[in-house]
Amino acid sequence: CRDSEGELHEIGSSWRTNDCLRCSCLKDGIDCCTDYATPSDYDREKCISIFNKVTCTYKVVEKDDHSKVCPVRGWVA
Repeated sequence: CRDSEGELHEIGSSWRTNDCLRCSCLKDGIDCCTDYATPSDYDREKCISIFNKVTCTYKVVEKDDHSKVCPVRGWVA
């Protein structure tokens, strides 16, 4: 399989892209999906979610003080 950046991958292999996608090389081609969960149930008035592209993770923190983590009751993968 040849990915969008022109790199070749063996059938059966998998990798993570710079855009935080988990891709697999299959006989039929490449299959990609997000490799992170998105916070879906938290106090949106008090808190914001911040995506870290290096670790491919979200952190939910208070809008007024990013050092305070907010509880998240649900995630969507």
